[in-house]
Amino acid sequence: MPLAVTAPLPPTPPAQPRNPLHGLTLEAIVTALVAHYGWAGLGQRIPVRCFTHDPSVSSSLKFLRKTPWAREKVEGLYLFMLREQRRGGTRPRA
Repeated sequence: MPLAVTAPLPPTPPAQPRNPLHGLTLEAIVTALVAHYGWAGLGQRIPVRCFTHDPSVSSSLKFLRKTPWAREKVEGLYLFMLREQRRGGTRPRA
């Protein structure tokens, strides 16, 4: 009886306990930013059409998924917002 050859198991991804973006969807990030800054404030901080002209979460997600530089800006602003909230310096909506 021949021995069965088994494929090696894929490596498990490393845990990311200190990454605040780990496990978050882009939709959750955009929704949190809109709740904190509002569309007008978000459009002032990241001036792209999906935030300034007839904004919606779905249109923003379509744009951000296709545009890596804009997604990086959104993720950076989200991390900044988290730092501000931890410091207790939450600002009112602009």
